[in-house]
Amino acid sequence: MAKPKKNKLKILNDPIYGFVTIPNSLIFDIIEHRYFQRLRRVSQMGMSNLVYPGANHTRFHHAIGCMHLMHKAIRVLRSKNVVISDDEAKALLIAILLHDIGHGAFSHALEHSIVSGISHEEISLKFMKKLNEEFNGKLDLAIQIFEGRYNRKFLNQLISSQLDVDRLDYLKRDSFYTGVTEGDISSDRLIAMMHVKNDELVIEQKGIYSVENFIISRRLMYWQVYLHKTGLVAENMLVKVLQRAKELAKSGVEVPATKAFKYFLNTEISAENFSEKTLELFSTLDDYDVLASIKQWMFSEDKVLSSLATMLINRKLLKIEMQDKPFSKEYISKKEAKYSEKLALSDSEISYFVFNDFTSNQAYNTEKPIKILSKKGKLKDIASASDQLNLQALTKPVVKYFLCYPKK
Repeated sequence: MAKPKKNKLKILNDPIYGFVTIPNSLIFDIIEHRYFQRLRRVSQMGMSNLVYPGANHTRFHHAIGCMHLMHKAIRVLRSKNVVISDDEAKALLIAILLHDIGHGAFSHALEHSIVSGISHEEISLKFMKKLNEEFNGKLDLAIQIFEGRYNRKFLNQLISSQLDVDRLDYLKRDSFYTGVTEGDISSDRLIAMMHVKNDELVIEQKGIYSVENFIISRRLMYWQVYLHKTGLVAENMLVKVLQRAKELAKSGVEVPATKAFKYFLNTEISAENFSEKTLELFSTLDDYDVLASIKQWMFSEDKVLSSLATMLINRKLLKIEMQDKPFSKEYISKKEAKYSEKLALSDSEISYFVFNDFTSNQAYNTEKPIKILSKKGKLKDIASASDQLNLQALTKPVVKYFLCYPKK
């Protein structure tokens, strides 16, 4: 039997923040746990590396970065006489470390195809509760804060709000790894400007321009990176290939896959039947399972599955058209008729190669405002406090419609 490690206050080297210290032995043990180590094998940005080759960072990177920023935020708030107990501080660090632990392989693609009856937030909570059993209730307070049940609202806002630690890390990190400099926000400056007023997380008035930059950067990152049209078509093709595999498995066709992945292909997953066995199998499912299986599907006798798998692996993606208005039914029907004849596909099969949908983004939501604390102690929504006229425009959702079909 291996001896337990004595020194648990390790230092990690992060390419963005430099040295990141693991603050206590409990957090070290959580990071060492196989549930958390799985995040090393789950990409942070799904299929975005087909657009930005450097975007190969993982959920593990992001979670560690979030923990580091939360540590800074706690120090800043304490320096401004905001009382945060040691237990609350530890709970905040655990909650932010585990906030994404429920993400599946390729994150959102899996949620829209294989595990569609339960959100990653709900799965994160199941993991946290299971870890809490293993760590004898030491995660009780972290779970309360994560769920928003704790009596101090601002603690939950540090984890989940429009200016939370999660967003401060992923915008900066995704900007770094994609090379899209427009998303390079000043997380240090934003954290330095944090304060608490009336149990709400607020930003001091002198940080107003940093908040404006954060909101604009978020909008640019969404349309330039997260909703980039090539990334969008790749993500949708991944959803389609997973849906086809599931459809074949349901009809009794043998679809090669790893043990954990096969379970999810053959089982309809919902919030009601997400049992301990399901959680255990989910904890072994990662990007490697999905990619290895898709490589096998390239040789499937089912031409829809083999075609989609081959296109994805070799980055021979469908063509995508994007516009501000919905595509007409006639235009879509014309594309379907053209390619079903060309590719000799049935009406049900053509839906895997010709499909339309929409995507939207709202850079700033006034229903959950970021509040600015004036020098006189008054609170104001950033949208009205800012002298930037375009900030008000960013409160409106932007919707874009897309149509995907084979290239000529």
